[in-house]
Amino acid sequence: MNELKYPHLFAPIRLGKTMFRNRLFGSPTGFQDLTSEGFPPAEMCAYYERKAMGGAASVAVGECIVDSKRGMGGPNHVPLDNPELVGPLTNVALAIAKYGAVPVVELQHAGMFAEESVKRGGEVFAPVEMDAPQGAVVHAEEDTGPIERIPAMPLDVIEQTIEAYGDAAAFAKFCGFGMALIHGGHGWMLSQWLSPLINTRTDEWGGSLENRMRLPLAIIENIRKKCGHHFPIEFRMSVTEANEGGYGIDEGLAIAKMLDQKVDIIHASAGNHEVRDAFVITHPSLFAPDGVNAYLAEAIKKSGVQTPVATVGAFTEPELMEEVIASGKADIVNVARGLIADPDLPLKARTGRDADITRCLRCFTCFSFLLTNQQFCCAVNPEIGQEIETKFSHPAPHIKKTVLVAGGGVGGMEAALTAAGRGHHVILCEKTGRLGGALRCEEKVPFKKALDDYLNLQEKRVKESAIDLRLNTAVTPELAKDIAPDVIIAALGAKALKPPIPGIDGPHVKSAEDVYVNPELAGDKVIILGAGFVGTELGIYLKGLGKEVEIIEMLPGINDAGNVLHGLAVDVKLREEGIPAHFSTRAIEITPNGVIGEKDGAKTIFDADTVIYAVGQIPLWDEAESLNDCAPEFHIIGDALAPKNIREATKGGYFTALNIGRV
Repeated sequence: MNELKYPHLFAPIRLGKTMFRNRLFGSPTGFQDLTSEGFPPAEMCAYYERKAMGGAASVAVGECIVDSKRGMGGPNHVPLDNPELVGPLTNVALAIAKYGAVPVVELQHAGMFAEESVKRGGEVFAPVEMDAPQGAVVHAEEDTGPIERIPAMPLDVIEQTIEAYGDAAAFAKFCGFGMALIHGGHGWMLSQWLSPLINTRTDEWGGSLENRMRLPLAIIENIRKKCGHHFPIEFRMSVTEANEGGYGIDEGLAIAKMLDQKVDIIHASAGNHEVRDAFVITHPSLFAPDGVNAYLAEAIKKSGVQTPVATVGAFTEPELMEEVIASGKADIVNVARGLIADPDLPLKARTGRDADITRCLRCFTCFSFLLTNQQFCCAVNPEIGQEIETKFSHPAPHIKKTVLVAGGGVGGMEAALTAAGRGHHVILCEKTGRLGGALRCEEKVPFKKALDDYLNLQEKRVKESAIDLRLNTAVTPELAKDIAPDVIIAALGAKALKPPIPGIDGPHVKSAEDVYVNPELAGDKVIILGAGFVGTELGIYLKGLGKEVEIIEMLPGINDAGNVLHGLAVDVKLREEGIPAHFSTRAIEITPNGVIGEKDGAKTIFDADTVIYAVGQIPLWDEAESLNDCAPEFHIIGDALAPKNIREATKGGYFTALNIGRV
């Protein structure tokens, strides 16, 4: 037998009377597209099942509410207090367990953010009477309007809440779940009770740390009573609240010591996702290093706690996971987005194929799309959100075809790989000397390393496949007719939009792509036109190179193109770096010395050595359309169809190629 490359990561761990096959656990992620009763549909089973198939030791089902009358923060949370849920929830547990992973249920209660409970005629409570939290639009019945004050939770409701946690855990255990994860962090109910900023009660349930810990410890005891002492319990906590007035790491360590030997895992997280700037601490953005919060688990371990400690946050590299466990910084690594980007990450790492892992970009596409459209997806994994369709092997193509893919960017590479994997003869032509498309211009950007690694991986896959790769080859109608393919997939991309502003052709005016490739083109003082991600990320990059940067944007805020959470991360980073962004401002003229902007009729002169435009893309429609009659079957994907993102390009390439030869 070959020696494992990562022996510590893939060492089993026993918790209670349950054996977990390795130390790589699937963190809770909450499926949103439930039935109207809050029941898990087949798509939810397939989503969690896919992670189990990939080799994770456990798969946690997120956002399961212990008390739907008082604890539901959103309409798409699983109500564990509904006994009719038994069948659908059992299906989820069985789907996970049959692949050898332990199904885990996340026990959650929104506390003072239980807006959905109130909408449904229930109640909302805080540790103490307080104003409704800013940003939490808690509505009562329509005739009474929004709630302005939230009452303190009375003693009888505290006792009922303790019982609700135990009942929910017992119900989940009955349905086949093998561990309960109590969510005690990130701004939800238990973290509200743990926070000295919020829980200022003067009775036995608040004030001192001992009193603030009384509720979590009572809940743990109730679960033990109803599920048995050998049923594993994981407690997720924020080791530091990471917001003003909240507790810091010293008190977090004290909390961990009070949990020691009372739970089976102390899950060391951080932050509060109900506080804007702390959100990107809880959910690290691409600007943070890998494993950014591992130091918190390490601090707990060094404090003498004997309970196994899990770390979480921005883990993509098996080598780093191995080092964290081997060095004793943590006993377990929890991964959420990394298993969305590649559910087979554990299996690939265990079998020594970690070079083939598709790394998470930390682009927030998954989380943002879940919030805005209630569906999971991934920029680099087209299977996510389509697990039922891809669950079983597709039958071999009815007819093997010659497929010409024009363009070697993200969509083109995915289309070529998928078609070749289905047995078609694939010719991939790229007009430049390198695969990767326009995104290659960002390869020098430090915080885009994960993107560059992904492009390199896809390029490697293409070169190692049976694909006929032709670089420095533009697909013209003449070439296409000479090849005479059965199918053409046009993945030609787009070009930068050059805005019609007086002075745009000045020698000191550059496109964002040009400056990404050659940052030396930018002077010491830069104005960027456009606050989409191309412009804002370029500004952050140039600021890191010592440039003075300002951004002008016509819209009232960052143009996040639907990726609201990465927009949040960028906004936080701009402010951290001191990069001014002038919103609702239109550039009306570019002068030799800068830009004249206009806002509300008032003009402002912005001095600059260099002006960079990043105002959008124009699809190469003409080039694509010229290939329309060069093959019996023709498809346009990615930016050549309309300005897209990585997710849309990947999915377009994958499913277009998957459908070739079906009939």
